[in-house]
Amino acid sequence: MVGPYSGRITQLFYKVKSLMNRSIMSPESILLEDCLILTTLLKEKADEVIKCLSESHWNSHCVVTRNKFESMCGGQKEGYAVLSYLSGCRKGQYLSTNKKELIEGIKVSLSSAVVSGVSSLDFDTLHLIWTQEKLQQQLDVIDRRWEMSRQSALASLKSGNKKLALRHAKEMKLGTENREKCNSLLNRVEEVLSVIANVESTKQVTGAIQIGARVIKENKISIEEVQLCLEELDESIDSQKQVEKALEPAPSLDMEDEDIEEEFRKLELEIGSGNLKDLNPEAGVSDSEGTDQSLADALLNLKLADDAPGSGSAIQNSGLPAKNKESNSPMLEAA
Repeated sequence: MVGPYSGRITQLFYKVKSLMNRSIMSPESILLEDCLILTTLLKEKADEVIKCLSESHWNSHCVVTRNKFESMCGGQKEGYAVLSYLSGCRKGQYLSTNKKELIEGIKVSLSSAVVSGVSSLDFDTLHLIWTQEKLQQQLDVIDRRWEMSRQSALASLKSGNKKLALRHAKEMKLGTENREKCNSLLNRVEEVLSVIANVESTKQVTGAIQIGARVIKENKISIEEVQLCLEELDESIDSQKQVEKALEPAPSLDMEDEDIEEEFRKLELEIGSGNLKDLNPEAGVSDSEGTDQSLADALLNLKLADDAPGSGSAIQNSGLPAKNKESNSPMLEAA
């Protein structure tokens, strides 16, 4: 397979050198030194990667980082093989840029056409996507540290070390502030990527309109037919907007930042509620048993009152209000 991370001329020289070496080497040495790949399985894997990229990109091509591409392929060796196959088919191309550090990416054609040449916009898009992935990784690290600080604060409160718990609460507060800043930067990067995607889609729509106008002139299509197509297009756009509106998440309420003391009090309440549950595990059972005993005593009083003369004393012994005397007497007699 041709090295996909080199230029076209280098790939050509590599092919010639590989063919010359293979003509001299024996089949046994080739099996020992080379990694054999089945072309059919490689093509299926490449089609699977393109299909996965098409689900998240609706343009004719997309740019992804090398790490993401290799993770989608299943590893570094698998990514090397898939990219080599796509490069041979002219449907994938490797690109890299230096922005304080090396940033590597892959441009993949998601249609049947060959991949277009790499432009300056592709390099800028690669840099933005790389920044987006780095910010997301930083958010994950902040979340893990915040959870560790929370667990440490709870453990310190259980052990009675409030000073150490307060220090962990400060770390939680600092982590929350850092997460908000990082999340703000991530949102800005995603907005820029969205604008780029919209510009590309607008360019495609403009090209399609120009092609449509040329076809109308060549085929002499009537205005009524064009109007009917536009009405159908408007209906499709309206239905698409309704679907997007239904899929939008519910608006979240803005919450004010809590002080460290508030975080500390929440941790104390959480520890306190946990201790109460540990001390009274059968509180609900005892309450239900007390209620059942009260009902049994009331029924016993009713039974004794039914044997005694006079309905007034029955009402007095049962503890019922005097105003319900007449309404409850049939029930007492039935009892």
